[in-house]
Amino acid sequence: MHIGCPTEIKAQEYRVGLTPNAAREAVTHGHTVSVQAGAGKGAGFDDADYVTAGAHILDTAEEVFAVADMIVKVKEPQAVERKMLREGQLLFTYLHLAPDPEQTHDLLASGCTAIAYETVTDTNGGLPLLAPMSEVAGRLAPQVGAWTLQKANGGRGVLMGGVPGVGPAKVVVIGGGVVGTHAARVAAGMGADVTVLDRSLPRMRYLDDAFSGLFKTSYASAGNTAELVAEADMVVGAVLIPGAAAPKLVTRDQLSTMKPGAAIVDVAIDQGGCFETSRATTHDDPIYDVDGIMHYCVANMPGAVARTSTIALGNATMPFMLALADKGWRQACEDDPHLLAGLNVHAGTLTYYAVGKALGIDVVAPNLALKQ
Repeated sequence: MHIGCPTEIKAQEYRVGLTPNAAREAVTHGHTVSVQAGAGKGAGFDDADYVTAGAHILDTAEEVFAVADMIVKVKEPQAVERKMLREGQLLFTYLHLAPDPEQTHDLLASGCTAIAYETVTDTNGGLPLLAPMSEVAGRLAPQVGAWTLQKANGGRGVLMGGVPGVGPAKVVVIGGGVVGTHAARVAAGMGADVTVLDRSLPRMRYLDDAFSGLFKTSYASAGNTAELVAEADMVVGAVLIPGAAAPKLVTRDQLSTMKPGAAIVDVAIDQGGCFETSRATTHDDPIYDVDGIMHYCVANMPGAVARTSTIALGNATMPFMLALADKGWRQACEDDPHLLAGLNVHAGTLTYYAVGKALGIDVVAPNLALKQ
């Protein structure tokens, strides 16, 4: 198979879809790899690293898309990239289609087959290709939230860990999954007073046992959530429904109950965000003010630490990428139901139920799409 990796063009996206190590593995398996010139620069990989790995360097994205059977990326294809996709071409990347009808319709119109990192599953019910970036984003959330809380940035002027005689910041993390756990761990490590909200009693028991009281847990009822959000200096949104739009858990009216200058960090913004007032921002203009509450809603948070993120993502995606290349997407998905769960689009049809429900589009079961 001919595998292509273009340079990411989303604003301030420095990650790259293939590491030189992944390119080397693909070449060792007998495949051809073409990488756009400069694609790895933001993550600290030179073109020479890819050449040493056996890959070809092409000057433009158009050339990469024209020759590749499979396109491997990080972020969802932008409008100009979607025009380069063709019928029968395989796209392997993050998609986040539920809040993005334009991308969805363009992918359907292209006739390509698109497998989304964020809906590939594992035997434990986890999301192995989303988890590494969730870990990164979770660990970043308290860091960027602490910056947002600084007075010069519009925040309350509260130090996360306080000082002797002055209490720490109160941080509420909504969601006790991968993002929430890592956010709570780092925020507590910074000395903050942290509470994690979740609806799963087994998950809360696990967090209590695993972290020995490093942070508190509380049941995520509407009343509990409203009360804790009102008391918080920082609220981290970390709720995910695989492949679907994130639920809106804090309304605009609730902002009036919050402390002036409090910070909201919405890690779920890729799936539309879990605050009613969330809208996607970029690293060069990351925060905005709604009713005196500072919102940090950067849609590609892990891109800020591109080298760490690229290597972590590459470690996770490489086995699946190799399976797709070695076997072809149909056989790879037939052999692995967890990879089949990643199939979102094929030959003009939508194949992921949660996306269809969010966008009002008819869906074909992925196992039926295998036969098309």
